[in-house]
Amino acid sequence: MYVKRFLKTIVDQARRSFPAVLITGPRQSGKTTFLKEEYGKEYLYVSFDDPLERQFATEDPNGFLNQFDNKPVILDEIQYVPELFTWLKIRIDADRKKNGRFVMTGSQQFQIMKNVSDSLAGRIAIFDLLPFYSDEYFTVHPDHTIQEIIWNGGYPEVVLHPKQRNLWISSYIRSYVERDVRQLQNIKDLGQFEQFISLLAARHAQELNLSDLSRSIGLSVPGCKKWINVLNASYLTYQLKPFYKNFGKRLIKSPKIYFMDSAVAAYFTRQPASEALWHGSMGGQFFEGWVIIDLLKRLITGGKQTELYFWRSHDGLEVDLIILLNGRFYPVEIKQTSTPMPKHIASLQAFQRIAGELCEPGILVCTVHEIKALPGGIKAIPWREFGSWVESIISGNTE
Repeated sequence: MYVKRFLKTIVDQARRSFPAVLITGPRQSGKTTFLKEEYGKEYLYVSFDDPLERQFATEDPNGFLNQFDNKPVILDEIQYVPELFTWLKIRIDADRKKNGRFVMTGSQQFQIMKNVSDSLAGRIAIFDLLPFYSDEYFTVHPDHTIQEIIWNGGYPEVVLHPKQRNLWISSYIRSYVERDVRQLQNIKDLGQFEQFISLLAARHAQELNLSDLSRSIGLSVPGCKKWINVLNASYLTYQLKPFYKNFGKRLIKSPKIYFMDSAVAAYFTRQPASEALWHGSMGGQFFEGWVIIDLLKRLITGGKQTELYFWRSHDGLEVDLIILLNGRFYPVEIKQTSTPMPKHIASLQAFQRIAGELCEPGILVCTVHEIKALPGGIKAIPWREFGSWVESIISGNTE
């Protein structure tokens, strides 16, 4: 079963405007399937997972490219042949008006970004295809509860075959650590690296305290930073930056760490089942993480450049998410509750008073079944509707 990916809209636009398009993202997010299903009839296809194709492109790049006779081609796993970027540039520059000639995929962000910036700047459009976000997930399981969605995560193979979840995730992590990590960075102690990921997963949706993490793992702070960069570059984690505008308060300036896939975070924190996860000590963290990462995926898929932050002061005021759009602040609290109470919106009210005229009424994302008006113009919004609400304020259609 192929699930249509909403990234296609902006990829189609890019193919009409750029000679080359690159689709990056984590392994197994569906990049190859997406390109074959959507463009396989009009493009030739080569995978550099094939060692013979890899050798041909490396040893005779002109001969390799000549075989396509100027027909459009999909070059899958391009990171394995970085030498080819220079020759692609030559071909593109020979006919700059011919757009959509090369569509490529790649999984390792460090290598790809370096080679693209060196060779194809201004000639290529780059997009991330991440695991399913909620709209894509619901095309497969329209009636799943939030517990089931968090438990399954967004990787296509798990969403399409939930019974294989545990086996698939353990195999994915093993291949990620043994294959990708060795290629991204020369990390010799892979056991310690896996332990590092587990410690980080326990801090999912929390402030990233590098000193505490360093003490827990027995690694220097610079070493922790280096390993977190590896996780960020390989799409395993995401750091939400703190909002620095002072408003007369001393602010926390450390980012918050989130795992990009909730099922992977559940695996590393040894959650036994979806219900136990939801009702356990980390249930609120997993809910917050899912809401924020789902919004991030939605914005990336739609090509939106909206800025996302969180806000926390030293005296305990905190807002889970600040959406900055056209100079306006949209504060968002995320609570695992179906019964909004005054305590759930206290931080939103405090932030609105501090931010003043620049601030829009706050939003409480929770498990209510319909939008509910709260004091001070604040609204409680069901988690299923939050993404479309954000899209409506971006488009200016807030009716």
